[in-house]
Amino acid sequence: MQIQVHSDKHIEGSARLVEWVSASVADKLDRFDDEITRVVVHLNDENGIKAGSQDKRCQIEARPKGLQPISVTHKAESLDLAVEGAIDKLGNALNHQFGKLRSKRVTGPAPVAEEAVEGQDALLEEDFLADEQLRSS
Repeated sequence: MQIQVHSDKHIEGSARLVEWVSASVADKLDRFDDEITRVVVHLNDENGIKAGSQDKRCQIEARPKGLQPISVTHKAESLDLAVEGAIDKLGNALNHQFGKLRSKRVTGPAPVAEEAVEGQDALLEEDFLADEQLRSS
């Protein structure tokens, strides 16, 4: 799983920030590692220099293999809370998405028991032999 981190001009996109965000995403979403090709994280400070509650925003987009991208957004008063909240939302969304796919695979047509097939074969053979006896009489 590839992880990309982008930030706007109001958030200093240091290597330490990128490393922390990447590690947080990888740690929380590691069980989906084989099912996701890329995760893109966008960090924004919506008010810029001005202070305000809920002005830090983290948007995360995950790209599952063979499926449409899943995007979540979380706003909070600090960047840490925004990132953690978005990661939790994405984890829930991925659980939901992959859970639905797994349940579809499980609830497919029920496998036919071999005994039932053998029983049907025996009945068909009896019918065939009875028809043959009627034709030859």
